[in-house]
Amino acid sequence: MRKVIFLDRDGVINKERGAYTFKITDFEINEGVFDFLKIAQNKGYEFIVITNQGGISKGIYNHKDVNLVHEFMLTKLKQVGIDILSIYYCPHHSENENCICRKPKSLLLEKSIARFSIDKSLSFFIGDSERDVEAAKNVGMRGIKIESNSNLMQLKNNLI
Repeated sequence: MRKVIFLDRDGVINKERGAYTFKITDFEINEGVFDFLKIAQNKGYEFIVITNQGGISKGIYNHKDVNLVHEFMLTKLKQVGIDILSIYYCPHHSENENCICRKPKSLLLEKSIARFSIDKSLSFFIGDSERDVEAAKNVGMRGIKIESNSNLMQLKNNLI
């Protein structure tokens, strides 16, 4: 069984700008992300990103835009020796449709837990909104809410 830190994207990994981040030029890694993930990786954690990308549903950007940003993010992380196990995103928005994958619903977490044999008792979800914490609770896992764009190093004592 794996121990995994689930991460929201916007506001946790990269700057929450108050607008959709779907261009590489707008993607900026938050302070402390590299250091925190390196420490966690050295303690045996793996990482999965779970993100709502409702701008797709609204027609603001498309799947290709999201994939390009994710490839850019993965490259930046890989350059400092950090591997991401997987990225899951929900392309829906509650204004346009009802789905079971948009956080706080838990389908994306459930899929990843089953796919990667994750030990929920050793894993947790870091997010910057109550919906992230609620999604974690919905699968019986601990959720940790941080302030948007804060330094992840504040959580280093949560690592076992």
